[in-house]
Amino acid sequence: MSENCFDKKMKRTTDSELRCNYEKRREVILDFLYLDLNTCERCKATGASFDLAVTLLLDIFKLLDFHVEIHKINVTTKELAEQYHFISSPTIRVNGIDICDEVKENRCQDCGDLCGETVDCRIFIYQGEEYEEPPVAMIVEGILEVVFGHINQKEKNYQLPDNLKRFFSGKDQKNVKKGCC
Repeated sequence: MSENCFDKKMKRTTDSELRCNYEKRREVILDFLYLDLNTCERCKATGASFDLAVTLLLDIFKLLDFHVEIHKINVTTKELAEQYHFISSPTIRVNGIDICDEVKENRCQDCGDLCGETVDCRIFIYQGEEYEEPPVAMIVEGILEVVFGHINQKEKNYQLPDNLKRFFSGKDQKNVKKGCC
């Protein structure tokens, strides 16, 4: 009896091949980095949009056998900012890649009040419009673009931006004044 084309393509999967395939499962690491969720309306709204975007995507990632990790990182110190190569608040990253291809900022009164300095925070550009709070669709699109390789940023030499230096310095000075009087 001769083998037909269909029979040649059929192959039983061994237990070791199943383990290997499981270990090769794709990962999606979602990071939401922010300065403050108590005072800053921009960070709070971005966090809510991030949560909704992730909720919408989880079933899709499960279907595609992606392992998803979600991290919400409150960048409270200059050292944490340097550790995470934090360039602007708020930031959403997928597998270490910012979903925004550029950083644009404007004055953030809430963060300024928090540290007693003039501080700029991120604004988001989506479909030619600027938003202080990113639309859920923008976050979903950005996550999918990174996951499927449409956004690929090269690692740049990191330096803490002057804006964040002012924020952390002002916050530290404000905390010292609170403690001494």
